[in-house]
Amino acid sequence: SNIPKLSKIPKKAAKPVAVKKAAPPKSSTFSTGTEIGVTPPLGLFDPLDFLSRGPDVYRRYQEIEIKHGRLAMAATLGVIVTEAGIRLPGYLSLDQDLKFADVPGDLGGAYSSVPLAGWVQIVAFIAALDIAVFRQDPEYAPGDVVQDLPIDWVRYADPEVKAFKLNVERNNGRAAMFGILGMIR
Repeated sequence: SNIPKLSKIPKKAAKPVAVKKAAPPKSSTFSTGTEIGVTPPLGLFDPLDFLSRGPDVYRRYQEIEIKHGRLAMAATLGVIVTEAGIRLPGYLSLDQDLKFADVPGDLGGAYSSVPLAGWVQIVAFIAALDIAVFRQDPEYAPGDVVQDLPIDWVRYADPEVKAFKLNVERNNGRAAMFGILGMIR
């Protein structure tokens, strides 16, 4: 063969070469027929042309959509539960003599009556969960954030069932994001 062996290639001093980082490819392996989140009646809905920004940016948007959807589902459920009259026992703030039962169930009332220290604690707790516990590993699918946690999480072996469940989660998250926006007074 005409390929020289590595041991017979003369060694030369390597000159440092400035390497330009290549731009991400414009097209990805995106398929509107198989992509999670592309569901009727809208199908592929991309009015801001996010897909043209490359697969890494699109994946990040998927992760953000799932995260915001999950948070919106929890917030919507929280408003529904508190409006139904279910409250934690005890005091929210001993200094202000404020009980959980005294906080209105709607978002406007909760926003104005919960002390600033309470909001700081809520935001810090959610941020700690996001950064340390439920972090997104790029090796896993978007939204799969419980890789090494001792949680007996449901995993679906059947790809059709898994795709259905993930689409249901994505659509419920989208509905909850609009729902919680509608609950803000």
